[in-house]
Amino acid sequence: MIKALQRSLAPLFSLAILSWCVGCTPDESPFRQENENLRKQLAKQESVMNSLQDGNKVMQQQIDLLNQELRDARKQTDHAQAEAKTLGTKLESQLAESKKLSGEIQRTAAKAAQVTDNIRVEEKASQVEDLPRPLAAVGKAAEEALARNGYHVRVSVKTEQKAVFVTERKVSTPASLEMSGFRNQYVVSLQALPANVTRLSVKADFEKLVQGGRVSPVNAEETADIERRLIVEIGKALSSPSKL
Repeated sequence: MIKALQRSLAPLFSLAILSWCVGCTPDESPFRQENENLRKQLAKQESVMNSLQDGNKVMQQQIDLLNQELRDARKQTDHAQAEAKTLGTKLESQLAESKKLSGEIQRTAAKAAQVTDNIRVEEKASQVEDLPRPLAAVGKAAEEALARNGYHVRVSVKTEQKAVFVTERKVSTPASLEMSGFRNQYVVSLQALPANVTRLSVKADFEKLVQGGRVSPVNAEETADIERRLIVEIGKALSSPSKL
C-alpha cells in the first residue's frame, strides 16, 4: 500500500519541483549595473584618448614649426658664414692689393725724389727767388703761368718737399714772354723751405733762330731776362684773388 501511495504522489512532486524551478529566474541587476559602469569608464577613457590625441597633434605642429624655424635659422647662419668668408677673402685680396700699391707708391715717390734731386743738381746759372707761399700754391701758379704763355708741361714730378716742371720747346710768338724769332724751354724747380716758404728756381734754354733755320746763341743776360719774366708771371698768378 505504501508503494502504491509513493507511485501516486511521484508525479505531483515532480510537477511541484518543475513549477518551482520555472518560477526561480536569476537576478540580472548586478551584472547590468556593472556593465553600465564599464560603459561609462570606457566613454571616459575614449574622451581622454581623444584629448591626448588632439594634444599630440598640437604638440606635433609646434615641433614641426620649431624644426622649420631651426632649418631657416641654420640656412641664414650658413648664408651669413658664406658671406663672411667671401668678404674675408675680398678683404685679404684688397689688403694685398693695398700693400702692393703702397709699395709701388713708395717706389714711385723715391724715384720722383731722386729725379727732382738729379734735376736740381743739374741746374746752373738759373734765377732763384724765395716766395712766402707754400709749395702747392707756388706749383699751381707756375703751371698756370706756363699754360697762359703757351708752354706745355712735358714732365711733371711732385713730392711733399719738391716739384719739377719741364716744358716742351716752343717757338716764341709776339704774345709770348719772348720776342718773335726765338725758341725756349723751361725747367722750373720748387723746393719747400721752413715757415711755408718756397724756393723758386727757373732755368731757360733760350735760343735765337736766324735765316735758314740756324740757331744763334744768346748771351747770359738775355737768358736771365727770360727766366726773370717767368718768375714775375708766377708772382702775378700767386697774387690773383683766387690764390689769396
